This record gives sequence, C-alpha cells and structure tokens, in this order.
Amino acid sequence: MLGETGDKWLNRLHMQLSRELRSQGWSQMEIAAMLGTTQSTVSRQYQKPILELPGSADALTIDGWAKEIASGLIAIGPDEALLRQRFVIEFQFGNNQVLRYDKTFTGMDLDADQKEQAMIRRLEWAISRLDSKLILPVIPQVGLNIASCMDDASTTADVASVPGKVTAVGEVLRTHSRPEFGSSKTLAGILLDVRKMDESKNSIINIRPPGDHEGTDIDAVRNACDQLGWTLADGDRDGIEQMNGTIDAILDIGDFGWEPSLYVLATNPLEVVDRCHNLIHALEGSS
Repeated sequence: MLGETGDKWLNRLHMQLSRELRSQGWSQMEIAAMLGTTQSTVSRQYQKPILELPGSADALTIDGWAKEIASGLIAIGPDEALLRQRFVIEFQFGNNQVLRYDKTFTGMDLDADQKEQAMIRRLEWAISRLDSKLILPVIPQVGLNIASCMDDASTTADVASVPGKVTAVGEVLRTHSRPEFGSSKTLAGILLDVRKMDESKNSIINIRPPGDHEGTDIDAVRNACDQLGWTLADGDRDGIEQMNGTIDAILDIGDFGWEPSLYVLATNPLEVVDRCHNLIHALEGSS
C-alpha cells in the first residue's frame, strides 16, 4: 500500500519543511528538534535536490502541505515543546470501500506494567498471524509455542508465552488463554540461553523439523537456512552449542524419549512468525 512511495512522501515533506523553516531563520538544531530528527539529517536534506515523486499531483500536494505546516510552526515558534502527533491514513477502494486509521503518538516511554501488557498484545497479534496451512503440518507432539521477552529479561519469569501451547482444533489454531509471563520454562530457558550469545534475539517459536522414523533430515534444514542466509546452531537436551554472533535457528535432532525440535529466533513476536513461515517455505523447497 504505502511502500516506497509512502516513504518518499514523508521524505519530501521533511525536506520541504526544512527549507521553509530555514528560510524563516530557524536554525538546523531547532528544525531537527521540531521534526524529531538530527541536525546532520536536516543539513543533508537541505543540501540534497528535492526528492522526485511518481506523481506530479502528489508533489504539489506534499509541497503545499509543507507550506501549511511550516506556516503554523512559524506562528507557534521553535521553543514550544511538541506533546503529541496524530497519524491519519485512509485507503479508498472500489465500491466506495474506505479504511481509515487515526492514531496519536506521544514519544513517551511505557512504564514497566505497560511494557508487559504491550508484550502480551504483540504476542496475541503474532499468534493471530500464524498461517494454519503452513503451521499445522509442523506442530510438534509436545505442542507449538511462541515466547518473547524484553531486553532486561534474566529469568524465565521475565519471558511471556502461551500457557498450554498453541493447539490445533480441526483446521484452526487455538490458544486456551492469553499469553502470560513465566508460563513456559523450556522455551523461555532456550531463549535466555540464546540471548547470552545473541542479544538481538527476543522471540522464539518451535516447530517440528523434517524427517521420518529414520531420523531428522539435517541436510534439508541446513539447506533451507543457507537459502535464507541464516546461521544455524545445534542443540540438545543439555543446551545450545556455544557460538559468537548471530543465531537465527536451532536444530535439536532429538534422542531416545526426546522429540526433535527446530527453533526459529527473531527480534520480536511478529518477526518470528514471519521468519517461521519463510523457513517452512524454504524447507518445502529443500525436500
């Protein structure tokens, strides 16, 4: 929808705003503070040619909007603190179908309780994005789960996941309750161990690796990870192999009484779901 064009709209708006405010005597630091950027960025934007847009009508709209905003900001002055911003976006389709979203942003940090609730909501959103057609064939016998934590997590109580796992009811994926902190010791423990080697990873999901009664198809997993440009680590019931740098996935081939597992890692719950889908597609191509 927005994509590259939307990014160009915002860049041109910032560039034109910088020029308008600079022409009225605002310093680069004052412009940067008002636009929420840096002085060096304002300097670069001021020196670059104005970004061209795919549609000339859009360029006129953006430029006119920049003049209106600049006029208002000049009247208010550079010393007033910006408290909040509203972002409104509207999509219009055929048959008079319209989608409109109106959100307010404050730039404020959440307190501890709000951060935990935000994490729970992200997990719920991520679970709702799981593609049942892809996921159902790879749900492990022990059940599928997704876990996530914040940067300061130190114990399994600091890791949120789904109590009782994500289960299949017919062709639909279901959870029996909301995600909670401290509800998964095993998956949470693996995530915390990974973070000792790769602090960028805050989320994990487990699926069943390819294979049959003769064992796990290790080559298929390695080929899929190579295709995605991922770093694959080995794991077993004693832990994860020690590595330096990035860890994108972990393969545990299992043992007697120990089910094989394939773990996917990412920086947040939504990304870990997307990466899980990508890995399944890659595994299908490797089989």
